[in-house]
Amino acid sequence: MTQLEDFAARLKTLTDGRASAPRLKDGVMSLALDVAGLSPEQRDAVAAAIREGGLAVPGVDDVRIAMTAERKPLRIVAVASGKGGVGKSTLSANLAVALRRLGVKVGLVDADIYGPSQARLMASEDRKPQARDKQLIPVQSPLGIPMLSMGHLVEPGKALAWRGPMAGNALAQLIEADWGDVELLIVDMPPGTGDVQLSMVQKHKPVGAVIVSTPQDLALIDAVRAVSLFEQTQVPIIGLVENMAGYACPHCGEMSDPFGQGGAEAAAGEMGMPFLGRIPLAIDIRRRSDAGDPPAADADGYGATFRAIAEKVAAWLEGRAGS
Repeated sequence: MTQLEDFAARLKTLTDGRASAPRLKDGVMSLALDVAGLSPEQRDAVAAAIREGGLAVPGVDDVRIAMTAERKPLRIVAVASGKGGVGKSTLSANLAVALRRLGVKVGLVDADIYGPSQARLMASEDRKPQARDKQLIPVQSPLGIPMLSMGHLVEPGKALAWRGPMAGNALAQLIEADWGDVELLIVDMPPGTGDVQLSMVQKHKPVGAVIVSTPQDLALIDAVRAVSLFEQTQVPIIGLVENMAGYACPHCGEMSDPFGQGGAEAAAGEMGMPFLGRIPLAIDIRRRSDAGDPPAADADGYGATFRAIAEKVAAWLEGRAGS
């Protein structure tokens, strides 16, 4: 066996079968490497190991690696509401965490350019994304979910006085980042139905949308507007979530409904769309959200509440796989 043949045999183990057989001509070794599913760091490490081993083969002066990637297209689920203050960002963060616990390769984008909150919710405020080949590389949250937010790119508390086109371009950079092996992107949409929302939906075409509302009539009126935006742009509605649905007194345990009861579920029925579940108005959810500790990381308690919603979203996506 020649040293080149020996290196080719070791190459299979080194790359887990991802590399083609090397060719040597005029002192240049060339091969193809499938990097689908590898992070930029993993990709660089494998390429460096190949080059090191290749240059050790007599007669090799240079190693050229053609990187290819055959991967599933990135699918986007938009989490939206017609107005702010209904808990859309909290649901987005916990939905991403719950889906990851279900085995989904998920990433998270904070599309609320003017009021980003995901960096706080996911305890990643101190992390800054890098860039490679003009693409942002998402930061890793403590729970292992890659994510991007304007909260990672601007100083805390700094207002962004940007017009629509600038905000739209910034959002595009977040979504079009190098997401590695992520297959599903949860996008926490800005509240409302304006230019930024419309541009995002038209350009990036989510596979579906989750609408968040509180039970009160005013929130439901705005939720209907959000539904209308997605219907006009032909984005299917996965379902409606009722947030802040009931409050249990921490002292006596009595339930009260400061925002009403069952309004979102009734609205979902009237509009002929699935109802995904309700999330209570709970101080523990608020406290843990402020601390960057999403309750969905737990198997029980409120974690089970978010998991039940995530299971319905995952089932919907599975039903549309390949469609």
